[in-house]
Amino acid sequence: MKVYYCDHFVLPLPAGHRFPMEKYSSLRSRVATEAPRLGATLLVPPAATDLDLRRVHTAEYVRAVTMGSLTPEEVRRIGFPWSEGLVERSRRSVGGTMAAALAALRDGVAVNLAGGTHHASASGGEGFCVFNDVAVAVGFLRAQKVAARVAVVDLDVHQGNGTAAIFADDAGVFTASVHGASNFPFRKTAGDLDIGLADGASDVEYLAAVTTAVEEAIRRWRPELVFYVAGADAFAGDRLGRLSVSKAALAVRDRIVVDACLAADAPVALVMAGGYASPVSDTVDIHFQSVRTVLEAGSGWVRAGRHAMRAGQR
Repeated sequence: MKVYYCDHFVLPLPAGHRFPMEKYSSLRSRVATEAPRLGATLLVPPAATDLDLRRVHTAEYVRAVTMGSLTPEEVRRIGFPWSEGLVERSRRSVGGTMAAALAALRDGVAVNLAGGTHHASASGGEGFCVFNDVAVAVGFLRAQKVAARVAVVDLDVHQGNGTAAIFADDAGVFTASVHGASNFPFRKTAGDLDIGLADGASDVEYLAAVTTAVEEAIRRWRPELVFYVAGADAFAGDRLGRLSVSKAALAVRDRIVVDACLAADAPVALVMAGGYASPVSDTVDIHFQSVRTVLEAGSGWVRAGRHAMRAGQR
């Protein structure tokens, strides 16, 4: 099973910046330690090309990011200063989700240890998101003619407004989101299923909402592939989360998603999304739990021969 990483493509940030870039290298170290037991192979993804990006984003926006001609307001909305490192890291992060999507169709599961940049819309970035990796991956799969019916299960605490906008009129993609109702973005963009939780929502409330979202997105939609956007920021200790969800409940959340995918014979591509806990190790713990759950499920999938059956059908 394939796990893609790009943390060594450095996005330089000023001292004191609140985005925890160090979580990615720490997560890769944890996954690498467990890789033999989990049957995982760590790989560096190729960079998304202009053609890949322009299937979703406007040519003007792709050019502005690449050439460094974003306006000050566009830079402010993204939240990262422009640099050549930003461009390369963003392309690699998208490439990781594209590669993971293909690998999941072949192997049953795959992981991108980055991605989940769900605030980026067709014409601009926002909220630490430059390009929308899941949307670009969907466009790539369609170009390859390997998947037409896709679900996005977005469990980051911040609603994936960019993803919802991109797929608003797309009959082939079902977007489900469980998020903080009063958290960023403060003007939500309606997806196919949006469940907003009040500040301070508990484990019980959270898991009930997750179960509902998964029921709609996976068991009823019957997708050919599920993108699981497994944000770590619903955690009670997250600086930007505003919910009261425990690590234990987030582990149950992962199991709910994976079990539903297995029951529906739906491959799953896992991407990380947000996490802003202090200490950062709490975020890494939660992300690692998601990775471990998906890979352990994938091992069972391989043993059952289900991935081989799908491969023969394609």
